[in-house]
Amino acid sequence: MSGARSTLADAVLATLRRDLLIAYKRKNDLFNPFMFFVLVATLFPIGISPEFEVLAEISAGVLWISALLASLLAMDNLFRADFEDGSLELLMLSPHPLYLLVLAKNIAHWLISGLPVVVMSPLIAYMLNLPDGAYSTLLLTLLLGTPVLSLLGSIGVALTVGLGSRGLILAVITLPMSVPVLIAGTLTVSQTLEGASLSGYLAIMGAMLVAALTLAPLASAAALRISVN
Repeated sequence: MSGARSTLADAVLATLRRDLLIAYKRKNDLFNPFMFFVLVATLFPIGISPEFEVLAEISAGVLWISALLASLLAMDNLFRADFEDGSLELLMLSPHPLYLLVLAKNIAHWLISGLPVVVMSPLIAYMLNLPDGAYSTLLLTLLLGTPVLSLLGSIGVALTVGLGSRGLILAVITLPMSVPVLIAGTLTVSQTLEGASLSGYLAIMGAMLVAALTLAPLASAAALRISVN
């Protein structure tokens, strides 16, 4: 039994390590979502207003929209390369649970595309004049919410992995599922500025993360079996 658990853990870690190494070798896949996040967030003051008062009101929404779009940009890389080189079929033929292997790929995707956004967000928030009391809440909501965006997006990618042109279809599938996360994250930061208790809002975001960790890899695994077979 312990040997089987060790083998399963090795398979999950090997999948995670492989995706991280591939991303490291493909510098464009590593930097494009991060740079897109920065560019989108910095363009809002130009398109709306450079006034500090206006930016303070919209900064939380701007950061969350930018994070959502950056996640969507990086999403297509989740299974595409594996599908094109045939390794996705080998992954599905593995004796290990596809749920855990897909979860490992999701974790790698978040480390590549989501974590840099979270790390960079305080600097962009400062540029957008986010009030001082909201920085910790912003970081916490992004830490809870960006993994959910990656997990939900993987379902759309799994459904469309076999299609030649899937950009618009992927957006149509993923964006509606991501709206509740976007609303919850923005509302939590806004409530911080009003002095409201955040326990309920953070509990909702935590529940979203737990539900996504539990259900999204299952849905993605089922969608991959449909799309590839």
